Parts: sequence; structure tokens; C-alpha cells
Amino acid sequence: MAQTVPWRPKAGEIPQQSGVYRFRDSSARVLYVGKAKNLRQRLSNYFAPLETLHERTRRMVLTAASVEWTVVGNDFEALQLEYTWIKEFDPPFNVQYKDDKSYPYLAITLGDPVPRVLVTRNRTLPNARYFGPYSRAWAIRETVDIMLKAFPMRSCSDSTYKRAQQTGRPCLLGDIGKCAAPCVGRVTLEQHKSIALDFASFMSGNDSRYVTTITKRMKDAAASQDYESAAKYRDQIQAMETALAKNAVVLDEEVDADLFGIAHDELAAAVQQFIVRGGRIRGVRSWVVDKELDLELADLVESVLQNAYEDSVPPRDIYVPAVPDDGPALERLLGELRGPGAKVKLSVAKRGDKAALALTVAQNAQNALILYKTRRSGDFVARSQALSDIQEALGMSEAPLRMECYDVSHLSGTNIVASMVVFEDGLPRKDHYRRFSIPESTDDTESIYQVLTRRLAYLKDDPTRVELLETPDGELSASSARRAKFAYPPQLLIVDGGQPQVAAAQRALDEAGVEGIQLAGIAKRLEEIWLPDSDFPVILPRNSDALFLIQRLRDEAHRFAITYQRQKRKNDIQSVLGEVPGLGPSRVRELLKHFGSVSRLKGADAAAIAEVRGIGPQLALVIVDRLQQ
Repeated sequence: MAQTVPWRPKAGEIPQQSGVYRFRDSSARVLYVGKAKNLRQRLSNYFAPLETLHERTRRMVLTAASVEWTVVGNDFEALQLEYTWIKEFDPPFNVQYKDDKSYPYLAITLGDPVPRVLVTRNRTLPNARYFGPYSRAWAIRETVDIMLKAFPMRSCSDSTYKRAQQTGRPCLLGDIGKCAAPCVGRVTLEQHKSIALDFASFMSGNDSRYVTTITKRMKDAAASQDYESAAKYRDQIQAMETALAKNAVVLDEEVDADLFGIAHDELAAAVQQFIVRGGRIRGVRSWVVDKELDLELADLVESVLQNAYEDSVPPRDIYVPAVPDDGPALERLLGELRGPGAKVKLSVAKRGDKAALALTVAQNAQNALILYKTRRSGDFVARSQALSDIQEALGMSEAPLRMECYDVSHLSGTNIVASMVVFEDGLPRKDHYRRFSIPESTDDTESIYQVLTRRLAYLKDDPTRVELLETPDGELSASSARRAKFAYPPQLLIVDGGQPQVAAAQRALDEAGVEGIQLAGIAKRLEEIWLPDSDFPVILPRNSDALFLIQRLRDEAHRFAITYQRQKRKNDIQSVLGEVPGLGPSRVRELLKHFGSVSRLKGADAAAIAEVRGIGPQLALVIVDRLQQ
């Protein structure tokens, strides 16, 4: 492989100032847009020896035919220009967003002569106040329905309003008290506008003031024996409290902030945004990001924030999982979206209620990423396409309807275990999962060899043999026949690892004499597929359902192996003691030799343990505490 691409510009030609760069292919299409504080230093990373580059970065560099740059005055200008070019050229190797900005909003058309409240996905209504976005349209419609009891403003369409004006009869909402019915003159337009302003103020976070005010009115009405008005105020209070209960107070009332959680892997990232206004969660938004290049979390945060506030105004405080290196420039850019002289602060929530809420946001993002990947591999059409793509990419004669994946787990060479997970038709068959305990092994490749040797032993003779079950009469019944364990041969066998693990698995297949099984390995760092006796990996497209399916298979094998390894470690007294600081293998052996058995050691008190050579009183207390967990 060549050290680098032939069109690489000379280092002396690249300036050392801040700027923005664009990679183009042979047809002048922009492939990637990036920015740098030092263009020469940043671009030199792309022109390092090709074998040292991340696989997707290498693919981008090899696809490109040229690079060009534009020098700007400072980091802030670079950030602005990068954002502009990304929106203009939509480069395929930049972060790609999956949301279509179609989240529902609650809008109040305060600019209209007769304001209207509605749930809409249209962000271009003139002179309207927007609240949200919300993750579920039905949830905000339910909230509006409740709030109309407290703020009975117009929610009908223009045609319905005009028809009521012409007939002199209000619609059903006017009859049941969920609209003040300005269409028939029950209230003046000024009074109705006041109701709409109160509704907007309540949604903006001034909720406690309204509850207090209406409560005072209710008490005054009851004191003056105006029980009809008191009952009306009571219903309004109940409606407001019901709406508030759906948005629990999580922070101080003066807090206006957005909190972002990001969960990502090599190919995708899920973003969760909690919109907090007046200390309450007023909206939730989530979307998925496709990563082409290997971005760090801080770089991903920068791209996410640019996308999040493309058509909305950011709050004063934004809490993110990591602050980008050019945080001050990004804060300035976001501040300009708020208005002249306005400021925005980026920070990481480290303690208190904000940190607890940030953890909740992060957990939601993690769940969203899992759901996204599960749905992609679980959809029937996507599964069928994935199996077909795997067949084509690996050169198989038929689609791999049954796939097995193996992973090895251990703790510093102890408690070595392995897992086998099975997917049929692209879905997990958990009743076919198996786990292996490996008494002794030199490394992961030897462990893979041992596990596959044991598994393939069931396929050497007759892969279709059956077990005859004994009936209550003591006879063997052919009708009760079933396939023996492990008797189903897979079309595709996957190991977690690269060339060394694939070579070990191939050795097990050769020695077992089993044919007709395609072997592959998936290397986690670059998400590349290795085949036996191949010098180059198979690179599946980053957005392909095939790669997502293989990833899910690998991740499930890893999870199953880790679970078993932890279970064994918990039951292994040497591993338990090995986790105690200051207690090495020699002291562990002394302990077991002194007490003679694990049960006696667990039943001993600190004083008895302190008598062992090399164990002091303080260490004895730590050991007792660890054994009692």
C-alpha cells in the first residue's frame, strides 16, 4: 500500500492559520468539510501513512482527488464558514442526520386578530409563539385539551370560526367551556387576546404565578358566596395542576436550559435533548446521527449543537456530555442566534440536580441507540436485504439464514469463558445460545480454537442426526425425535476479532473436517470483516443493514460472554480476593493455605484473618468487608 495519496499538497503550501478545508473527488464533488485552528497541522493527519489511518478516513482520502482550504481570521469565523459549507454542499463524509425536523410544536398565533392555539409541525407561521418540540404529538394534544379548561382560547380552524360567525352559533368547544367563543361575542377580541397571552405566559414557565392568582380568586369568590365562580376557578386550578404534573419540576424555577445526551459507537450516534424552561421539562427531542469518520465525543457535540439550533433559539445554558475544544467560539455563534450581545454558556453538569437530569438524558440516548439498531436489524425488509448483502459481500452461495457468533471473555487471564449466540433469519434464537468454560488457555486465539473444536465435534459425523427420547413406557419413540444439541450447522460462523482469531477458527474447521460453513471475523475498532487467507478486509457500507446486523450479532455475543464471566468471577474466591487492593496472588495463597477451605475463610472474623502472615489488621477488615458483599 502506498504511503499516502499522490495528490498530497506540500507541507509548505498549507498555511498555519485558522481556516476551513474541503476534500473533493475527481468530479469536484465536496466529500468532507472541516475546520482547524492550524490548517497545516490538521491536514497533515489526513496524509499520514495510509495503513495508520482509520478505515473510513482512509476511504475518504482515497476517494478524494484534491483538497482546498480557506483561511479566516479566527476560530469563530472558521466555525461559521464550516457550518455554511456543510449546509450548502451536504458532504457525504460529514455527520448525516436522520431527523427531518418534523417534531410537533405547540403554537399560539399571537399575531392574528383572534389568536389560535394549535399543534403543528410548521415552523413558519407568522408572529407565532412556539413551544416544544415534543416527541409525541398525542401527548401535546392531550396537554392542550387540558389547558383549554384553564385558558379557554380559540383552537378551531379558520373555516370553523367563520362558520360560527355567520350562523351565530359557537362550536362544541364553546358550548362545553373550552373556548371563550369570541366568534359569537361572548368575549371581546381584547379579552380573548388577554387569555391567549396568559396561555403563552403559562407555557413559558410562569405557571406558579397563575396557580397562586387563580387560587386567591377562588377563595375570594367562595368568601363572597359566589360559588359558581369559585367552582369555575377550582376547575381551572385542577386543569393547570394536571398539566404541571405531566412536566415535573426538576430544577429551580428560574432555570432555562437544554440538556443533551449522546450515545455513540463506530457508525452511529443517538442524541437526546431535554428542553427545560422555568425548571420544567417542556419538550423532548431525539434524533440519530450517522458517523462516517471516527469523531470524538467533543467533535460530535459541536456538530449536534449546530444542527439542534438551525431553526430555533438556544437558551442561556446548554449542558453537554463534553465541551468542544473551540467552546468559546461555539458559545459566541450560539449567542448570536439569541440576539445582539446575548450570551450562551456551554458546560458539563457534574453535580446536583442538573447532573442527575443529565444522567437521565444520557440513559435515554443510550436506549434510543439500542432501539435504533434493533429496529434496523429487526425489520423484515431490512433483515432480508441485510442477509442478501452479507451473501454478496462474503461471496456465499446462499444467504446465511443461520449465523453463529463467538466471543471470549476473561479477567487478566482468569475465569476464561466464551459465548455462542445464534441468529436465524436475522433474529436471535436465545434458546440456542451456549456458553463455554475454558479451564486453561494461552490467549484469545487459543480460546477460540478450543471452543470451536468442541462445538464442531457435533457436526463431524452427521449434522442431521437426532436424539431418540424415552417414552413413559421405556421405549424409544421416533415421534419424539429431536435434533441433538448443536446439530444445526450454521451457514455463517463469525468470531469477534481480526486475522489472528479468524486463523484460529479456520484451524479448528480444518481439523474437524467440516465443510460448507463460511467463516468471518469482525474487528471492532474499524468494523471491518476479515475472511480466511485474505490480506485485505471486506468493508461494508457504514449505513448498510448488513453491517448493523453483524454488529448486533457481535454485541450480543459480547454481552452474553461478559455476563457469564462476571457470574464465574463472583463465584471464584480467588478472583474476589484478587480485587482487594494490596492482596496479591501470594497473599491469597497464604489465606487459603491457612484456613484450608473457602467456607472457613468466609466464616472467619477480622482478628483471625489478621493472624495470617502478611495480612495486617486494616487489610483484614477490608477482606472481611469484601467477602460479606
